[in-house]
Amino acid sequence: MGEPDQPSTARMIDFWLGGQHHFPVDVAAAHAFEQAYGPCAPVFRELRAFLGRVVRAMAGQGVDGFLVFGAGVPTMGNVHEVATDATVLYTDVDPVTIRLGQSILAGSDRADYGFGDATDIGTIDPAQLHRFVPGWGRRPVGVVFLGLAAFLDDATLTRTLDELYAAAAPGSLLAVDFDTEELAGHPEALAMMGPQFRMRPPAAFAPLLGRWAPTADGIVPVAQWRAEGPPARVPDAFHGVLATRAAD
Repeated sequence: MGEPDQPSTARMIDFWLGGQHHFPVDVAAAHAFEQAYGPCAPVFRELRAFLGRVVRAMAGQGVDGFLVFGAGVPTMGNVHEVATDATVLYTDVDPVTIRLGQSILAGSDRADYGFGDATDIGTIDPAQLHRFVPGWGRRPVGVVFLGLAAFLDDATLTRTLDELYAAAAPGSLLAVDFDTEELAGHPEALAMMGPQFRMRPPAAFAPLLGRWAPTADGIVPVAQWRAEGPPARVPDAFHGVLATRAAD
């Protein structure tokens, strides 16, 4: 796979997490963003730590199949590295990220990577879905929806989460994060996120979940969600939630 000429958020995050699956174009973009905002590594490490805690919580409730949207690079504590007894289907819409993920997971019998548009679950290959998320629609699974809400308008996001609710079996669990208004004070960094990027105030988060019911933990800054010890002191850039699909 040749070096891409455009940076990827997924590979920039891999760089911030200390991974090995990024290119000079991604490092340059990461440094440019930090010039406009500040150190990003601590923020994204806390977001990845939240992913780890929420996946462990799902596995602790018996979930052994995960569907991951906007998955990025499947290393550095991503889902299959946390839920080591589960099967995982990572999906993304970026072909370079998909090929990278497939090369990393080549030979794995527990995890695979394929195309999947979170706003249209029908874009996922059914055979791949049922191989790596067995029982989809018939028994509880874990759905990971991180890094996506900020790039969907309210109507699209609520429709998407409602369609996932309808497709998943009762007892399924959903992990979501939301971008706060942290970047409002950093206009150059905000401009780099592009016109689709949507910051929201925390009061707006809960209504977007629709029928998904947050656990008692609520929707809180990711560093605080079931923190193991004192929460890390990082900018309040992301709030996270674990939500449940109720019985019909």
